[in-house]
Amino acid sequence: MIGRLRGILISKQPPSLLIEVGGVGYDVDAPMSTIYDLPATGKEVTLLTHYAVKEDGVALYGFLRETERAMFRNLLKVSGIGAKIALAVLSGVATDELSRLVHAGDVVALTKIPGIGKKTAERMVVELRDRVDAVGVRLPASTVHGEALPADPAGEATVALQQLGYKPPEAARLVAKVAAEGDSAETIIRKALRAALGS
Repeated sequence: MIGRLRGILISKQPPSLLIEVGGVGYDVDAPMSTIYDLPATGKEVTLLTHYAVKEDGVALYGFLRETERAMFRNLLKVSGIGAKIALAVLSGVATDELSRLVHAGDVVALTKIPGIGKKTAERMVVELRDRVDAVGVRLPASTVHGEALPADPAGEATVALQQLGYKPPEAARLVAKVAAEGDSAETIIRKALRAALGS
């Protein structure tokens, strides 16, 4: 069981990260809420991890905050939600807001998250209501460390949104709607997710 990684951040290709620990590179999938706050590549990073055994192998999921890892694990316990959808949920809404939506029974808002249909949203309300109190509140995001902008941040953001569950036309539409000159890919992704959720 791998519960924590500390090493050098080699690459960021949302939602995938490559972290080198003692000469070994670990592929880790992370929600955008974690990726937003990572330092530049080449810097040291520490992630809390969730180790999952799947039919076709094993997978590692990484989080900067214990609240996010706890919420991820609670989401996996909801019928019909796998790791990919759980990451999309955490990428689209902060843990404290998700707790609020669950307790309010706001099925309509939950269905705006990619991969969450009405029945899954209803199950989330029922199955998470007694669990999310223990997760706590997500701390305010720290400022993202500066790094060089990619050659095509809009293209990178579009690909990342597709990996989070948006269909290509919808991802392209969201990026075109919110992208501004000088925005990094992470800024565009954050704005696109907010626009999709109507916040």
